[in-house]
Formats: sequence, structure tokens, C-alpha cells
Amino acid sequence: MEHPLSFMSDGLKLSGVLHVPDSRKPGQRLPTFIVLHGFVGTKDKSHVELVARMLEEFGYCVFRIDFRGCGQSEGARGEVRCFDQVADTRNALTFIAQREEVDPDCIGVTGHSFGAAVAIFTGGVDLRVACVLSLCGWGDGERKFRGQHPTPEAWAKFTGILEEGRRHRAETGESMWVSRFDVVPIPEELRKNLSPHAQFEVPVETAISMYHFRAEDVVADIAPRPLLLFHTAGDVITPMEQSISLFQKAGANAELMIPTGVSHFPLSDEDAPHTRALISAWLKKFFPTPLSDSA
Repeated sequence: MEHPLSFMSDGLKLSGVLHVPDSRKPGQRLPTFIVLHGFVGTKDKSHVELVARMLEEFGYCVFRIDFRGCGQSEGARGEVRCFDQVADTRNALTFIAQREEVDPDCIGVTGHSFGAAVAIFTGGVDLRVACVLSLCGWGDGERKFRGQHPTPEAWAKFTGILEEGRRHRAETGESMWVSRFDVVPIPEELRKNLSPHAQFEVPVETAISMYHFRAEDVVADIAPRPLLLFHTAGDVITPMEQSISLFQKAGANAELMIPTGVSHFPLSDEDAPHTRALISAWLKKFFPTPLSDSA
């Protein structure tokens, strides 16, 4: 069952969808995941919708949301700020914990790519988060961008965009907008995995916000709560070293999985069976649901 819902975050109405497994018994409160989309993405027709449906099938309630400025949520389009997204996640947790289907003491946060970075940071600063599942995420914005723009020419072009954006803002008082692919390059053949509702231009301030965002600084504070850092070995969008570095800085609660895979989208058709098996086994051990045997 899916329930369209809305909740407030810093005065903005944000959109969400709550998934409830059909096998839930009346009055039963279930472990729940809040699912966070990637860079200027959306909760709908996207990779995180696949994540949400997978977790629902495993026996969890799932709340997938549109961050402010994205999808069906209020807020200036494309005005993505990392700490605003952390606030949106914490407000989503406050809201969903009140639902009768949800066990308020067993709410985890998961995200893909940018959403994974936000999930890790939220888990590090909010003790209400019971579990964190990161899919192809990152922990250090500057180092991530260096990996995504690896040649001297590419790095000079990217940092030039940031400087030009700062200058444009100072001179005009307005944002300079750029292609999302100038910020986060994605090979043409993988763009089919993006939601048709995703945004394809962003203000330079969005890239600057990401540049300074460091989930690595708080990842150790997730311990002793369970943390899974899942990163496909063949990720050509977000460097795999980001999850390795997060693991090295995390506590003994953390587990790192680097399965063989060819893309940044671990639930794409070719990788989904392997991904589902690995994540299901980890959840049954570290964050079980009473419905797991019937899922």
C-alpha cells in the first residue's frame, strides 16, 4: 500500500509517499526507512523509488520524500543546500514517527549518491536515526569533485565555474545557472537511470554547498548504530574511494560492501539481483523486521 503524504520543513510543504507492506498486521508497528533521492532528483520514477520498493518487499515501511525545491515539494527549484536537506530529513523523521504503522524507535535513513551523503550526516547528528544504509555515497565534497573531474583541464574548468559563479553573484546579486552535468558528470549511457522529473540546471551555489559538505566529519558518531556503506566497484560517477574513506573513519558498527558492478545505479537491471541479496542479508542481521520471513 502507498499513501501520498505531506509534511512541513522550515515552513515549506514537502511531498512524500509512505509504503506499507501488505503483510503488516493491524496495529503492528514496523521498522521503517526514510529514503533520500540523489542530486536534484525526485522520489518518483527514480532509482530511489526502486530502493523504496525493494525495502517494502523486504518487510519495512518506507517513506520516500522529495527534498525542498525538488519534485512535488515546495521551495525554489534547484536551490539545493546540503544542510537544508539534512533539516528536511530530520523533519521527515519527526513526522513519520507519529504514524501508527511506524515503530518510532526503529527508523533508519537510506539514500543514493547525494542522498547517501545526507543520510550519513543525518545519522551522525541525530540520535533518533536507528540505522544508516548508504548506496554509492560520498563523505568529502571537495575530494569527491576532484575524483569526478580528474584531469587538470577538467578540474580547472570546474573550479573556474565556481569562481565565475561567485563573481556573478557579487556583481549582479543573482545566481549563475549551469548544467547539472558540469557539476556531476554522468556518462550518456547512464543518464537513462535519472528520473524524467529530475532537474538539469542548478545554480552554482548548489555546487559550492556540496563542495564544503563533509559527512566524514560525523560518520564516527553513528556508532554503535548499524551503518552499511554499499558501493559498486565499477562506479564511474561517484569515486569508490569515498565509501572506503568513510569506512576507515566510521566506528566498529560499520560494514563496507564493494560488490562487482558496472554502474552508479546498483538496482539497475543487471546489478539488482546481486544488490538485493547482499542488502537483504545485512538487514536481517543488523536491522531486522518481523516481516522478513514472510517477505
